[in-house]
Amino acid sequence: MVRRALFAAATLALISSAAVAQDTVKIGLILPMTGQQASTGKQIDAAVKLYVAQHGNLVAGKKIEVILKDDTSVPDVTKRLAQELVVNDKVAILAGFGLTPSALATAPIATQAKVPEVVMAAGTSTITEASPFVVRTSFTLAQSSVPMAEWAFKNGIKKVVTMVSDFGPGIDAEKSFSEKFKADGGTIIESLRVPLRSPDFAPVLQKAADAKPDALFVFVPSGAGAQFVKQFVERGLDKSGIKLIATGDVTDDDQLNGMGDVVVGVINAHNYSANHDSALNKAYVDAFKKANNGLRPNFMSVGGYDGMHLIYEALKKTNGNTDGEKLVAAMKGLAWESPRGPISIDPETRDIIQNIYIRKVDKVGGELYNVEFATIPNVRDPVKAAKK
Repeated sequence: MVRRALFAAATLALISSAAVAQDTVKIGLILPMTGQQASTGKQIDAAVKLYVAQHGNLVAGKKIEVILKDDTSVPDVTKRLAQELVVNDKVAILAGFGLTPSALATAPIATQAKVPEVVMAAGTSTITEASPFVVRTSFTLAQSSVPMAEWAFKNGIKKVVTMVSDFGPGIDAEKSFSEKFKADGGTIIESLRVPLRSPDFAPVLQKAADAKPDALFVFVPSGAGAQFVKQFVERGLDKSGIKLIATGDVTDDDQLNGMGDVVVGVINAHNYSANHDSALNKAYVDAFKKANNGLRPNFMSVGGYDGMHLIYEALKKTNGNTDGEKLVAAMKGLAWESPRGPISIDPETRDIIQNIYIRKVDKVGGELYNVEFATIPNVRDPVKAAKK
C-alpha cells in the first residue's frame, strides 16, 4: 500500500511538471451538475462559460480549455474525478467544488500533484488549511454569520434558536453566530441541526416554535432554501411572531422568486446580491441572463466568475507558466473589482477578503430581491482571524 501511494504521488508530480510546457492550459471543473446541489453546478458552470466568452480563451499565449465533470456532490466521486483529471487529462488547475466534503477530498491530490485547487463554492473555514494549493474565491460561513449575529443583537433580538445543516459549513455558521451573539449579551436557547441529504425540516421547526425565541437563525446550503421556506410556512412559523434571520444561502437569488411573499422582510447577511448597486454588477446580471435564458445569477455564480478571473490573472503574472507553486504564489494578494464589490485573496490564508452586506428581502419591480442596506467592508474569515 505504501509503495502504491508513493508511486501515485510520483506519477502525479511528474504529470504536474510536464504540464508546465503545454501550450494548452487545462482546467478541471468539478461541480454537482445533478442531484440536490445541481443549482450550484449550473450557476458556476454558466459563470465560467460567460467569463471565457467575455475574455477569450487565450491567456499569456496559452489556450484555455475547461473540462467539466459532474461529481453529483459525492466526495468519493469528486476524488476519483480529480485524480483522473490530473493523471489522464493532465489538467494544470482543479476548480469548482460545490460542497465542503468534495473540496476536502481533493486537497491531498492537489498537494501531491502540486496543482492549484480553486474553490468556487464550498464554505467551511478549514478548507484552505487542508492543502497549501487551495485558494478560495467563494466565501466562508463565518464571514456572514458573525455580522448577522452583531446586527441581530443591536436590533433588539435577545433570544435565538439556531438551525443549520449538519456538515462543515453549518457547524461553522452555528458556532460563529452563537459565539458572537452570546459575547454581545444574547442567549442561544437551542442549537438544532438537520441532515444535509434529504432534510425534513418539520421536526426541528416544531422544536423552534415551542422554544418561542425572538428569532430563528438559519443556514442551509444553496438549493435547499425553497424547501426550508415551504416547511417554515406549513408549520405556521411565518405567523408566530418569530423573526427569520439567515445567511444569504437561504434566500438564494436563484430560487428567491419561487419562495413567494412569505420571505419579504427576511433579514440576511451575505457577499452578493443580484440587486447589488454597481455598474459592473448590472452589466454582469444582464450578460448572465442573456446567456442563460433569463436565469438570474446568484452568489455561487460570482464564486465561479471570480475564480476564472483569478486563474487568468495568475497566468498573466507567470507568463503562462503552469507550475503549481508559481501559480499559487501569483494568486496570493491579487485584488480586483468583482460584481459583488471589491475583493482580494489574503496572502496568508489564501482565502477571500470581501464586503459582507446586511440585506432585506423586498420587492423590486415586481420581483423578489435581497436588497442591501448596510455594508461591512473587507471582511476576513473570522475563524482564522481568531486563531492569530
